[in-house]
Amino acid sequence: MKSGATGAVARLPSLLLRTIASAAVLIAVLAFPRAHFATQNSSSSELTVHEWGTFTSICGKDGRAIAWLPLTGSTDLPSFVEHLREPNFKGGLRGTIRMETPVMYFYSPREATVSVRVSFAKGLITEWYPHSASAAALDPRKDFSLYLMQGQGSIAWDSVHIEPDGATDFPRDATENHYYAARETSSAPVRVTIPSGDQRERFLFYRGVSGFTPPISATISDDSTVLVQNQIPEEIPDVILFERRGDKIGYRILGPLQNRASLTSPQLAGSLPALYSELEGLLISQGLHADEASAMLETWKTSWFEEGSRLFYIIPRSFVNSVLPLSISPAPAEVNRVFVGRLELITPATEQAVESAFATGDRATLAKYARFLEPILQAMIAEQTDPAEISRLKTYLDSLYRGLLQAGSTKHG
Repeated sequence: MKSGATGAVARLPSLLLRTIASAAVLIAVLAFPRAHFATQNSSSSELTVHEWGTFTSICGKDGRAIAWLPLTGSTDLPSFVEHLREPNFKGGLRGTIRMETPVMYFYSPREATVSVRVSFAKGLITEWYPHSASAAALDPRKDFSLYLMQGQGSIAWDSVHIEPDGATDFPRDATENHYYAARETSSAPVRVTIPSGDQRERFLFYRGVSGFTPPISATISDDSTVLVQNQIPEEIPDVILFERRGDKIGYRILGPLQNRASLTSPQLAGSLPALYSELEGLLISQGLHADEASAMLETWKTSWFEEGSRLFYIIPRSFVNSVLPLSISPAPAEVNRVFVGRLELITPATEQAVESAFATGDRATLAKYARFLEPILQAMIAEQTDPAEISRLKTYLDSLYRGLLQAGSTKHG
């Protein structure tokens, strides 16, 4: 193991609760048969496919991933990206996993056309680009609940035209967005035809939310030591403990995890450039091209390395294939899928920072944890014994829920 640089339950407002928990699922529309990975009869010996993505979760006191709400919609995506219902809908889906920005690259010496289908265990595909006829066919008037799902969500592109010499006039908003970093590769452009014309992109993009259990758990001792436990038979290829407090960062690289391991808090004397280099090498060792690894890091470096503590880990390919089955026809000669897990840790230092910021009205600090404030506050409420403090925390949490509802009402209005 090496060290970087030195190596509650708050009650939901009834309207939000009904929106999330009483929803019905369109199983017949959503679910494709659980396809085995790349088992088509036809094949294309010249085509290779690479994919990367992230599974984000947050662990509770028992170390296992908890269901949580980020209380935000998909406002971090360009306007041309398509959504299941509308951007704020995803913010009301309580799940254990936020599947973030899988992008699928295609490499071929000549033009080809393929069909692509992806299923998502206990989940919904909530955003995508280019257009998908299967996703667009969902009834936008229906609500969904991950708790009611008996099957799996899915998305399909029936005719993806791979064009090595194709046009690169990809859509773009006037503002900058981390979405565009994924285009900085040598992969072939893809084209999907819709009634209004062609949609072009460097990749297939999709995201979603699910209720499955990630392959690792983590418990935190009183001295902030993190006990990491592998929950599956396969070895976890690599695990990294990361912490950031203000401008200071630290990390520890564990390496492969077969069963369990303990990680002490890293010294906050590391450097982000050194960590970028470590991660890029790790992603390349898993099979990504150098420009793909760079594109993935560029996409996520403002989010992965924000305030707080978390584990990053390489998800075994067999696990990815089991929860996110992929079917491509004709079958490529090679498919390489590299997914990074992010497990957010509610450490004593994080709770102390949020408690202090909340007590003093320090909105700047609270904003650093904004995406994870709901589960952090839930954990703090569960630990409190002072009724006045519990009431104060619940009042603040309720204000966050109301903000989500108001955002949805404004959008629909």
